[in-house]
Amino acid sequence: MSSKKTPPGSGNHDLPFAKELWAACDGLRGSVESAEYKHLVLGLVFLKYISDSFERRRAVLEVATRDGSSDLYTKDEAERAEILEDRDEYISENVFWVPKEARWDALLAAANRPDIGERIDKALETIEKANEEQLRGVLARIYARAPLAAQKLGELVTTIAKVGFGDDEDRARDILGRTYEYFIKRFAAAEGHRGGEFYTPRTVTRLLVEMLEPYKGRVLDPACGSCGLFIQSAKFVESHNGQAREISIYGQENNQATWRIGRMNLAIHALAGDIELGDSLLDDKHPGLKADFVLANPPFNQDKWGVAQVAGDARWKFGKPPASNANYAWIQHFIHHLAPAGRAGFVMANGSLTSNQSGEGTIREAIVRDDLVDCIVACPGQLFYTTQIPVCLWFLDRSKQSSGERDRGGEVLFLDARQMGQKISRTQIEFSDEEIARVTDTYHAWRGTTGEKYEDKKGFCASVTLEEIEKHGFALTPGRYVGAPESEEDEIEFEERMAGLVDRLADELVESERLTGEVKRALEGLGYEV
Repeated sequence: MSSKKTPPGSGNHDLPFAKELWAACDGLRGSVESAEYKHLVLGLVFLKYISDSFERRRAVLEVATRDGSSDLYTKDEAERAEILEDRDEYISENVFWVPKEARWDALLAAANRPDIGERIDKALETIEKANEEQLRGVLARIYARAPLAAQKLGELVTTIAKVGFGDDEDRARDILGRTYEYFIKRFAAAEGHRGGEFYTPRTVTRLLVEMLEPYKGRVLDPACGSCGLFIQSAKFVESHNGQAREISIYGQENNQATWRIGRMNLAIHALAGDIELGDSLLDDKHPGLKADFVLANPPFNQDKWGVAQVAGDARWKFGKPPASNANYAWIQHFIHHLAPAGRAGFVMANGSLTSNQSGEGTIREAIVRDDLVDCIVACPGQLFYTTQIPVCLWFLDRSKQSSGERDRGGEVLFLDARQMGQKISRTQIEFSDEEIARVTDTYHAWRGTTGEKYEDKKGFCASVTLEEIEKHGFALTPGRYVGAPESEEDEIEFEERMAGLVDRLADELVESERLTGEVKRALEGLGYEV
């Protein structure tokens, strides 16, 4: 089955130097905070990639100018030199043009100089101007003013220079891309909560992408961070013998530094897309876009997010989201951008499944009644750097009666994956390939796309009607529907119990206020003022 395939380059087990490179770079950090140091390292890694790619293309041109069967063959050394410095010969092959003074060898030769920071900034400025269409605003000039001594900065250049990626362009791009991803992951781990804001763990991106199967079409991520979901989508397409160009990428990121990381990440993977800078909820940069797929890991439980600025927005079809929590603003934003047959997969805080505060329950009920919810997956805790509590995955489908699939109108699949996950550190777990396959295969069998028969499995999966969901007050917690395995029937997730208690308390407080009001009015009617 398709979901059992592991996209190439999905791990770093065959990149031993990545760990060594991280250790070497991290050892140079000194007193520089990880949040700032990551931009210094990732910018240099990107610069190394651009220069290496340029040199590989230059070597190909060198051979071609000396090959009698090539159109570029010439005996004239001056003409040969001119070809080697012809910008069009690089741009036409999707290789960034790197002017002579900005090439890695020039920077490496100056690594021990006190002005190495200024030289790196100048190189980045030169490269950006030479490739303005792709790199406008992407390469931050931060090295001259970095809180890192020139000696350490030079050592960082020397350290990154030691990495070799081979002579084959595709293989080199894959290795460099995975090295870049590895660094993003390690910086996210080092920063903890803040770092997780720009990084979605690899196995979570794989699960989202393999559930949705975005073979071709428009893919939107309105909270795209370092663009990992786009990269995983491209890997998925290529692992199924497709071309990455068959998907069109649209994204938006609110943090400028993260936006730059994402743009560089895409460039390293030879991907291009319309990645805008700005707050998706308050300043939607893709207002007219109707996407075939929406993939996202938005910020959890944003409070004071600015609802007053967009109070009458057309996106709030199912109800105005509360000012105290942006979860249902994000969910409605995703729905708004779906094409008539569009599908969405996104990470959401568990509270979104049960909350009835500030009208969230009413919005959720409307979305369920509109038959948009296709599948809900309960996830274990410790998957993310941003939070140690469990989260959930939502999957929406605007066309559950689409041809080629089983008619799932009026049904929702609930999957409980809370017992899954393998420890990779004291505070972190990740899904195994087998666990990802089990979840995705179950979903695809339920959808009727694999030819395999779907069956409910107690404690893991259940296909539930909207009528049954209504009986549960439109709560979408998988545990309520799949039940517990025989050996775990008495084990109820604390968060579910707590969520239920909080909802009950909220209802009782509302009722208390109502009764208090009635008592006051009754007393006033008798002439007693309270």
